[in-house]
Amino acid sequence: MTDKHNDSTTPLSLSLWRNWRGLGGWNFYFLLKFGLLWYGYLNFHALSNLVFLAWLLLPLPSARLHRLRSVIAIPIGLALFWHDTWLPGLNSLLSQGDQLAGFSAAYLLDLMNRFINWQMIGAAFVLLVLYLFVAQWIRVSVLVSLMLIWLNVINLAGPSLSLLPSSAAAPEVVRNTTPATSQATASSDVLDQSAPPSSANLTAWLNRFYDSERQRVTQFPDALPADSQPFDILIINICSLAWSDVDVAQLRNHPLWQHFDIVLNNFNSATGYSGPAGIRLLRASCGQTSHSDLYQPTDQRCYLFDNLAKLGFKQQLMMDHTGVFGHYLKELRDFGDVQAPLMSQAGIAPELTSFDGSPVFNDAQLMQHWLDERRKSNDARSATFYNLIPLHDGTRELGSNKTAAWKPRAQLLFDQLDSFLTNLEKSGRRVMVVMVPEHGAALQGDKMQMSGLRDIPSPEITHVPVGIKFVGMKAPHQAQPLTLDTPTSLQAISALISRVVDGQVFNAPNVNMSALTDNLPQTAVVSENDNAVVVMYQGKPWIRLNGGDWVAYPQ
Repeated sequence: MTDKHNDSTTPLSLSLWRNWRGLGGWNFYFLLKFGLLWYGYLNFHALSNLVFLAWLLLPLPSARLHRLRSVIAIPIGLALFWHDTWLPGLNSLLSQGDQLAGFSAAYLLDLMNRFINWQMIGAAFVLLVLYLFVAQWIRVSVLVSLMLIWLNVINLAGPSLSLLPSSAAAPEVVRNTTPATSQATASSDVLDQSAPPSSANLTAWLNRFYDSERQRVTQFPDALPADSQPFDILIINICSLAWSDVDVAQLRNHPLWQHFDIVLNNFNSATGYSGPAGIRLLRASCGQTSHSDLYQPTDQRCYLFDNLAKLGFKQQLMMDHTGVFGHYLKELRDFGDVQAPLMSQAGIAPELTSFDGSPVFNDAQLMQHWLDERRKSNDARSATFYNLIPLHDGTRELGSNKTAAWKPRAQLLFDQLDSFLTNLEKSGRRVMVVMVPEHGAALQGDKMQMSGLRDIPSPEITHVPVGIKFVGMKAPHQAQPLTLDTPTSLQAISALISRVVDGQVFNAPNVNMSALTDNLPQTAVVSENDNAVVVMYQGKPWIRLNGGDWVAYPQ
């Protein structure tokens, strides 16, 4: 009786003390996160993890309740782990669900294989064995709890990524290499970045950027002068080609680059996906907008091809694919205001198979078809939007289920473009050729996303090579392309086209490319997909996911 009476009057604190349990296997869960955080693989949410840990440690009087909590914790822990990674969020996955359904089974298997990092799995196994060994003598739960509390205390002073070792912090990224004296011409286009890169300052700077961009419009003439010279404009919009990809494939020395009169070496495509890239290019006559504004009505002056159509340039649309996947063609028409019929692909041989199983037509034949059609046409002027995708991730050889290597595909495409420009020069036609990629292929990947994934528009994905060639000029071409290293984006293309729209550049005995490109609009490096924004601030990339806090882009 006495023992029972004493048990029933035991203080609550003593009762709770008897029911304290350690984290058990959840120790390994948190240790794994600490390791990934240390090497920059996590967008760690310290407070959320501390709350989860407190919930796991909360003493429960019943063993049954303890077991039930452990079961409930599994999906919560997995969801929190996903939230702590750089992987696409649920909204992004749902918004792209129809596109994922369009991937071929072979491509999905290839993506799955790339997603598995066997080195990291091996390191996790070693960590598990060390934990099981050490846990025999040390209360790991205490160490894990103290570590997580320390992370939260430190995190009060700034983003959790500041906890990483210096080697994992985002290094300075230098993309502007011309002397300061030559940079002064359009410095007013670049917003001040003197404030410290706090989350609030970065958000305020981004808002100022978009406010500033709303005021920028390329001015086209109301009509062409009487002495204007007819010519064609061919904009070659290549999917999955960035400078980083060119370097990985060691194609910087390909003869293609020597064809151009002007190379925009520090050009930002502003997005990592094809649909938005096409819309941004077709709306290049206005400043850069946010991703969501791409799908809203805009000023009619923003539409590059509409501006050209008003001056007598016949709109043309050409692609080496069907344009069905991702509603690409529909988006060009609905939000890019290109209503020209798709140029016929009849008689053009398939060259590759796309990631969704549809054909990718031979680009050499398509470009020759365009040239043949222009020779037969009575239209003095034309403006053609040409989109091509042989470099897209998952593209494979005809009859194969395996993704073809990127370098041979790029080599072939560069050879085709090189031959086309050579034939174009021999044809005697006057053509302004603008090669502007949509985005990169992400051949290497990084700590935020695996190779081929472009959900986050990192600088390595959006820093693309842009080349301009004036074919048929009377003036001699320079021995080397004029390379511009000022930060430019899509409005620079519209501005350059507006400067030569009268065609006099083809008739002049001499053309000063430096004067022609003087004071082209500069644009700060801001790139955005649906749920991710990346900006270059004080020479370093910063990222915001799903409207959260800004953190330094891990390198």
